[in-house]
Formats: sequence, structure tokens, C-alpha cells
Amino acid sequence: MATPSEIDRQVKFEREAIRLGLDKLHKNTKDLEGKQYASASVYGCASINALLPNLVKRIEETRGRISKGAAGKGFKEIHEYLEPIDVRAAAAIALKLTFDKVFGQTDDCNLLVNVADSIGTSIEQEAQMQYYEREYPGLLNTIKKNYWHNTTGTQQKFVIVRTMMNRYDDVLAWNAWSRPIRVKLGTWLLDCICETSGWFMPHIVRERNKTNTYIIATPDFAAIKDDIISKAELFSPIAYPMLIEPNDWTNERQGGYLLNEVMKGHDLIRRGIVGRIQGEIPIQFLNKIQKVAFKLNPFIVGVADHLMDKGISVGKFIPVVDIPLPPKPADIADNKESRKDYRRRAAEVMNKNAASFKRSCRTRMTMQAVDLFRNEKQFFNPWNLDYRGRAYPIPSFLTPQDTDFGKSLLRFADESFMTPEAEEWLAFQVATTYGLDKSPIQARLEWANHHHDLISQIVTDPIGCLSEWEAADEPWQFLAACEEYYHCVIECDRQFTGLMVATDATCSGLQILAGLAKDKSTASLVNVTPSDKPQDAYKVIAEAAMPNVPESIRPHMDRKVTKRTVMTIPYNAKPYSNRSYIREALKEKGVEISKDDLTATVKAVRDAMNDVVPGPMSVMTWIEAEVAKAIKRGEEEIEWVTPSGFIVVQRLMKKLTETVKLHLMGRIEIRVATEDGDKVDLMHHKNATAPNLIHSLDASLLHLATIRFDAPIALIHDSVLCRATDMTSLSTIVRETYMHLFAEHDFLLDFARQIGAETEPPIIGDLRPENVLASTYFFC
Repeated sequence: MATPSEIDRQVKFEREAIRLGLDKLHKNTKDLEGKQYASASVYGCASINALLPNLVKRIEETRGRISKGAAGKGFKEIHEYLEPIDVRAAAAIALKLTFDKVFGQTDDCNLLVNVADSIGTSIEQEAQMQYYEREYPGLLNTIKKNYWHNTTGTQQKFVIVRTMMNRYDDVLAWNAWSRPIRVKLGTWLLDCICETSGWFMPHIVRERNKTNTYIIATPDFAAIKDDIISKAELFSPIAYPMLIEPNDWTNERQGGYLLNEVMKGHDLIRRGIVGRIQGEIPIQFLNKIQKVAFKLNPFIVGVADHLMDKGISVGKFIPVVDIPLPPKPADIADNKESRKDYRRRAAEVMNKNAASFKRSCRTRMTMQAVDLFRNEKQFFNPWNLDYRGRAYPIPSFLTPQDTDFGKSLLRFADESFMTPEAEEWLAFQVATTYGLDKSPIQARLEWANHHHDLISQIVTDPIGCLSEWEAADEPWQFLAACEEYYHCVIECDRQFTGLMVATDATCSGLQILAGLAKDKSTASLVNVTPSDKPQDAYKVIAEAAMPNVPESIRPHMDRKVTKRTVMTIPYNAKPYSNRSYIREALKEKGVEISKDDLTATVKAVRDAMNDVVPGPMSVMTWIEAEVAKAIKRGEEEIEWVTPSGFIVVQRLMKKLTETVKLHLMGRIEIRVATEDGDKVDLMHHKNATAPNLIHSLDASLLHLATIRFDAPIALIHDSVLCRATDMTSLSTIVRETYMHLFAEHDFLLDFARQIGAETEPPIIGDLRPENVLASTYFFC
């Protein structure tokens, strides 16, 4: 129970997080305006998305009149130059440049002629890029592939393409537009924006001996901008862990942060239906995991501090590497070639520094959080649930669902006295994080036991032995495990352990579907039934598919090629995504695959899954069919209650969107609908129900298991983490919970009844779920 002084400190901490969030929001907005990127601000993004559909309609109407000659002589040139550009692309470019210039902070950036010229110039550059793609697609693709990854900004990308294209004699030069044409085109688009929105207007200013016209925001838009910023402020507080236990959640009261009841920034259910009453067990589960106290691992923090100072990257830990600009040559003022060469070299360095700063964002923010909590004896993570029942920590940093580096920073604050059994689980964690996660348990324990010298060297000199531990599969968690194992097992100078030891489900989707279908053959492949070593469904499916893949692919067909496809098909991954997974896996082996061979390989893998895991595949097919029938009967949402009492409401309505592909500005999504869609998205329901059912059941399994577990615990969807002294107990509870879910009754029949299924579900019925109790590798 927190004392009044501790509560007061937490309230002050949350208020400070609110202040920091507000400062960050306003600073980012000001910085974007200063760099003439107001289109990327909170108000810019929201306003552009809202106005884009109407502007597209306005341009199309006028362009239609132009094409018929009914818009007047003055529009003839506009039509000629605008015709090759997609209307949606022109609208997106015009809106972006208008916001960037009107709200820019540099002198005269919102001068009418400058705004219009900027719009016209960007339209011409997009037209020029489309010309290159149309006439020289292969060359353009090569230039992008070889040069774009080292550039920052659309202007630099364009200059590189134009420069490289001009070097080829067989490329026809682009017929550049004159400035009057660009200004005329930009002015017309700007006029469309002003008429459509009422957000911008010309402002005439008499300055000395001349009159200038500026584009400014109208009072109406100023009010809209303030309203958007005010709403954004509600969600701007930085989400850090708490210094005391979070408030309990109830169906009637906001939990988590102490000020959440006032701010209402976080809901019990993410993307849920407001006011929906949830079951007692999911809320009890949520409140229990919120009470687990963590603390920072001082060893990992020390190593991270050193590598941060030295600018050394390891895995997901990426500090900023600031390369100094090259020295200016002595003759830079007088020698044009020398000046040109310096600018090129300086631009390369600045691009590398910008890319480094961007890549290091996560690491920098994590280390800022470390600085806040490095002297705290304990802290807590508030959690909430998504609409399937899965638990997520609300903070963005220092949570069990962080990156490899982020997780390595955490220890359970409530440590336990070491036992001989705990020594084995620490050895398990060392070997598993090193990369032996597919090896038998005994092999992992033996690996740790045979590598005491390596572990000792790494712990006593982590910087000197950097090459030894950075090669591990999960280098930071491996380093943390080595440190705990060294002190608790090798040196025995530490009697208590707080390391988070993790065990993961083996292909969770197939485990759940095997239980639903009572499919023994599938269950045996994903370690639901006992075996003396971990079973490998990916390998079995690769072998089953091999006779039907093209002959050139057979020598390379192994578990790595099929893994991502097999993992994601239970979540309704379609052949298109299967293609990319298999192509990438083969590419890592140095194998390029043709389009036809890839099609044949994907078909072979999917056919093999129908043969090897028939229960899951038939369940998914049945779910799709029955959901389609329910929607066609007039149902607007699909609802079911999980075994833990969590109510899943799947409401998926059609959103009318179009995506515009711009060469220089990327992809722009246009939301055509002006209000929430009123039509049920049949295809989305068909594709989403099986994955959401799986997610809701693996969440339900953890709800029920956690309620029974009386020690610190952390969760990552289908992975459980606890102290080494408690993992045997937790493993038993997880297995017993799976047995209860699928042995005591057929949940698939319950699901069928709840969604009003018209046919019986396909239950094979030869699995005895109680066998999971003897399965060593169910979670491992």
C-alpha cells in the first residue's frame, strides 16, 4: 500500500510526464514549422486528410470543364501541364506545400508567388519522375536502388535522379517548365484549396514602395488548428512506468495512472466498445500483473552507458554516431571544382548523420527513461487489454514487451532465494538466448555447463569480449543471463535471483487450432504431446512440400524457407504475403527465384499444410464460411466469450480509402468517406475472425494461468516470463490450463453456437489434451 508521500510523488511524476509531453508536442510542432514541414504536424496531417477528398473532387470538376473547353482560355495551359498528373497526386502535393509554406517560419515563405511556385515546381518534379518511370523504368529503378538509401529529403532524391539521368546520352532531356507556367499552375491549385476549404486567404501588405500578397490562415482555420492541438494534448503525456502500484481497473472506473481517471487517456480495452462490461477474471488478471514490481539491471545499464558514450551498436541498441564534417579545402572560395567536391562530401556526411539519428531514436528514448529510473528501487507498469483480451503495457519503455535491449534492462524487484532447480533454469536462459532455442533441454543445460569460461570472460570484461556476446541471437538478454548465471551459479556470490526467464509457445497458432480441432497429428508437431526432443512443424512441412517445388528450389528447401509462412497461415496470411516470406528466405541463401517458380513453391507449401495439419486448416475454412453466412444474414458484428469470460466484439466496417503513389513523397492514403462507414466489411471479417479467435484463446489461457500463479510474472502474448525459482511451477500451470481449455469441453462448439453457425465445426477428435501435462516442449 502506497503511503501519502509516495502517492504525492507519483502524482507529481505524472504531472511532469504531462508537462514533458506537452513540451514535446509543441516543440515538435514548432520545429516542423521552422523547417517548413508543417504538413507533418498533428494539425497538418489531420487537416490534409480531412480536406483531400473534397479537393480531389473540386479539381476533377474543373479539369472536366477544361477538357471540354468550357472553363475559359486561361485554363488551356493549366490543362496541358496538369493532364499527365493523377488528380489525387496533384491534390496531395498542393496541400502539403500549402501547409508547409503558409505555416513556415522563414521570411516570405508564405508570399503568394513563392507558395504558388513551390507547388508548381513540385508538380513538375513529380511529372518528370513519372516521365522517367514511363520511358526508362529499368534505369530509374537502378538509380533508386543504388542512391536513394543514402539520401534525405525529397529534393535531394529528385536532384540525384535528374543528375544521373542526364549522364546517359540515350535519355531524352526533360523539357523544363518556365517559372510563369509553374506559378500559374500553382496559383490555380492554391485557389482550389482556398475555395474548397475556406481555410486560407490572400492578405495584401503595403511594404515600402511595393505591394505584396501573402497567403495566411483564416480565423476559421485558426480555431480548427487550436482545437486539433487541444485534443492532441490529451494524448501527449509521455507514458513512463509508475513509482507505485497502478490503480485497479473496474468496469466503472479507469485504472492505471493515478491521473487517468481525470485525463481518460487510456481505456480498459484498446479499440473496444465504450461501456461494454467485461468478465471478472480478465480484470482480476490485469490488476494482478500491474502489481508486479520491476527494477533496472545495473550491470546492463553500465554496459549500455559505456557503449552509448563510445557510439557502439549492438543488436537493437543503436546510439547516435555523429561523424564530423570534412575540413574545408583552403581554396574553397576561389576554386569551383574544390567547392563542388566539398559540398558533395559534406552532403554525404550529413546524410549519414541524419540516418544515424533516425535509427537511434528508440535507443535514445530508452536511455532517457533509464536516467529517470536508474535510482529507483522499484517501478510498475500499468497494463490494459486489446479487444481480443491480449495484455499490453501502457508505457512505451522499460516494459517486458520491449526490444531485446529493452527487456535486458529489467529485473523483478522481488527476488527469490536460489535453488538447484533455479540453476538449471538460468542455464536454460543462457543457452536459449544464445541461440539454442530449438535444441533439447538437456543440450541447452550442457551448453551452459560447458561454457563457464566463456560466460565468466563475458561478465568480467563485457566490453573486451563484445564480439563474443554480440553474435548471440538475443545479445542483450544473453548478456543479462550470463551475468546472473555467473554470480548465482559459477561464483555463488549472489543468493537471490530476479532475472526474467522466458519460455515461449511452439507455434502458438497451430497449438490453439490443434486443441480446437482435437487434432492429434498437428498437436504432436507443435509439442502439445510429449516427445524426447522439440518437434519441428516447419521442417516437416518443408519436407512434405519438397517433391512439389521446382527442381531448382529443392536443394534449398528447409525449415527457414517455410517458417514465416507456416507461422502466419493460422493468422490467415494469404499467398501474396507467403510469396514475400519465401522470396526473402531464399534471398538470404543467395537464391533468386523466378515469378513462376515462386508461385509453384507457395502452392506446394500451402498444399503441404493441408496434408500435414488438416485440423487447423479445416477449422479456418469453416470459420470463414460461417462468418460469411452470419454477415450475409445481417449481423454487423461477431461476438464471442472466451473461457476466461472476456467478451470479444469484432466490429469491422468498410472504410473507403485510396492510396496514391508519389515518387518523391511516398504513399499518400486518401480517406474518401466523410463519416464512419455504415457497411459491414465482409472480407475483413472473414480474414480476421480465425486470427482473432486464436489471439483471444491464447490470451484467455494466460488470464487463467496468471490468476493461479503466486509469484512475479510478465507476459508477451504467447510467452511467459518469471524468476528461475518459479518457472517449473508456472510451466505446470500453463500446461494444466491448456488441458482444461480443451479437455473439459469443446470450445469450438461454444464458438459455433455464439456466432450462430449453420453447420457443425470440423472436430477430428483423436487428441487427448491431458497429454500436454507430460509435454516438456509445450512452452520452452
